[in-house]
Amino acid sequence: MINRENRRQTFYMYLFISPWIIGFLVFALYPILSSLYFSFTDYDIIHPPKFVGLANYTEMFHNDLFWKSVVVTLRYTFIGVPIQLVLGLGFALLLHQTIPLRGFFRTAMYFPSMVSGVAMSLLWYWIFNPQIGLFNYILSWFGIHGPAWLMNPDTALYALIIMTFWTAGSGMILFLAGLQGVPASLIEAANLDGAGRFRIFLNITLPMISPVLLFQLIMGLIDSFQVFTQAFVMTQGGPNYSTWFYVYNLYTSAFKEYRAGYSSALAWVLLIVVMLCTALIMKLSNRYVHYEGGGRK
Repeated sequence: MINRENRRQTFYMYLFISPWIIGFLVFALYPILSSLYFSFTDYDIIHPPKFVGLANYTEMFHNDLFWKSVVVTLRYTFIGVPIQLVLGLGFALLLHQTIPLRGFFRTAMYFPSMVSGVAMSLLWYWIFNPQIGLFNYILSWFGIHGPAWLMNPDTALYALIIMTFWTAGSGMILFLAGLQGVPASLIEAANLDGAGRFRIFLNITLPMISPVLLFQLIMGLIDSFQVFTQAFVMTQGGPNYSTWFYVYNLYTSAFKEYRAGYSSALAWVLLIVVMLCTALIMKLSNRYVHYEGGGRK
């Protein structure tokens, strides 16, 4: 009787989760496996795919635009991600203090992160306008003649990096959650021992929020490898390919050149690189990330 009841409950469990299972198989697993197959084919969406082995991967590593997209993406990552982390942590430390209207400032800082990528790109496209843009107008107060940010190959990428500062509030919220988990008893003990604010931050606060910092670093890295909306809406790859990001290169190959096989190969290389970078960061974090209870993973 018990076995029969267990079988009945198991049947209903699978029945209720079947919509998710079907959706995962049809809309996630099947496209993933299909793209892996297409990456070894010459496929233009219209004609049947023709198996070409590793030709797409070989062509990729001999393609100048591929390496250009890699360089642009890495520059964006190595400059933008650390600044995002520092800004998010700085704002979190500031708004963790007891100040007037603290709730309002927290909301105001986080609110820009809720704006869609397209809307944010259009807004910043106007801000960086060389004639009527707000950014150059503010620079003119200090006697600085601002450049044509998005039209100059020397400044286009940095303009997109500056644009990311607007969303530092999303990281701030996570850092705030981490700061609120720091035991007050440790800080009080450090104060009694005569430790200054900087030493308390370096030896207590930072190690205690290191898991949050690790999470933010990994997510920031993954997001920076997938930048597309800004490049598509604001620069279309930029002057002299200055904002030719990896995913924009993938998009161009797939939807402008109709090379689904080649773009699938690009996607799988991106996936492998993200996995390797994440694994490397996790491996290196064993020495620096402290978890609750004093242990390390």
